[in-house]
Amino acid sequence: EEGMLVERGNVYVAPGGLHMTFVKKGMDIRIALNDGPPESFCKPSVDPMIRSAIDVWGPRFLTVILTGMGSDGLNGSKKLVEAGGRVIAQNQETSVVWGMPGAVATNGLCTAVLPLEDIGPYVRQAFGK
Repeated sequence: EEGMLVERGNVYVAPGGLHMTFVKKGMDIRIALNDGPPESFCKPSVDPMIRSAIDVWGPRFLTVILTGMGSDGLNGSKKLVEAGGRVIAQNQETSVVWGMPGAVATNGLCTAVLPLEDIGPYVRQAFGK
């Protein structure tokens, strides 16, 4: 929801028809929703979210690209890697559709390409948990 406080340990899902981004407001990070044009033929698209995350967290940001059609996430992931961040993709064997994770994996952007069940433990380890 617009203006929602982003808190550690939570997952945020964009509502249909709107892009979701992160904005820094003082010491807080909040959700912003916008009705911009589709990106990568998608709305919501993960690319605006990744770009905004780079602005907020820089190289400390890690994105996970899961099963999905098309190449949404590819452009944002390129920018994230350029900024020093990390990209994890779900592997082809556990994906229903390997479009999105396949796009980042075949473009050499991934720190790791993992089965779905290994992604959570990998992320926890990456952040020292």
